[in-house]
Amino acid sequence: MRTTAILALLAAMAPMSAVADEVDLDALRASVEKYTDINVALADGYITPDNHCVSAEGEGLPAELGAMGIHYIHPRMLQITATEPRVDGQSTHTDWAQPAILIYEPQADGSLELVAVENLVFEAAWEAAGMGEAPTLNGRTWDHMADDPETAGDEAHGFMPHYDQHVWLFRENPMGVLMPFNPNVTCEHAES
Repeated sequence: MRTTAILALLAAMAPMSAVADEVDLDALRASVEKYTDINVALADGYITPDNHCVSAEGEGLPAELGAMGIHYIHPRMLQITATEPRVDGQSTHTDWAQPAILIYEPQADGSLELVAVENLVFEAAWEAAGMGEAPTLNGRTWDHMADDPETAGDEAHGFMPHYDQHVWLFRENPMGVLMPFNPNVTCEHAES
C-alpha cells in the first residue's frame, strides 16, 4: 500500500509529458491560461516568425475544415537550428505543461485570442533519440507532417518533416479536441 501511494505521488508531481501519453485537458488548460494575454506569451519567449494565419483553404484543403490560426513558437523549446529552406530543429519536446507552440485567432479589433496549443517534434531528432514510434496523446497518434512536392500546398507549413499535435483548449472544435483544423476558427481578420 505504501509503495502505491508513493508511486501515485511521484506521478502527480511529474511533468505532464512524463505521465505516459495521457494528459488531463482541464489541468493543461489551467497551466496555459496565462497565455490568453499575448504579452505574457511574448515575455516568456514565444514569437511568430511571419504572422501567417494558417487556414485549410490556404493550405489547399477544403475551406469547411476552417483554420488553425497564427502560430507563436518557442524557439528554445523547438531547438531551432535552421530557418532556410525550411524550419528545422532538434526538438523532442512533448511537455504539455509548457507547450512549444501557442495558437491565436486574429480578431476584428486587431487583438489575438488564444484558441489552442501545440507540440511539435522533428522527425529526424525524434528518430535520433531512439523514440521509435510517433508520439501519442490521449490515444491519438500525432499527425505526421511532410511537404509533398507534388502538391500545391505546403503540408508541413514551412517545417522539415515532423510530428505535431494540436489541442483545442479555448475554442470548441466539432471535429474533435485533438484534430489539426477547427471549423470554428477563421483567418478572416488576419493582416494581409
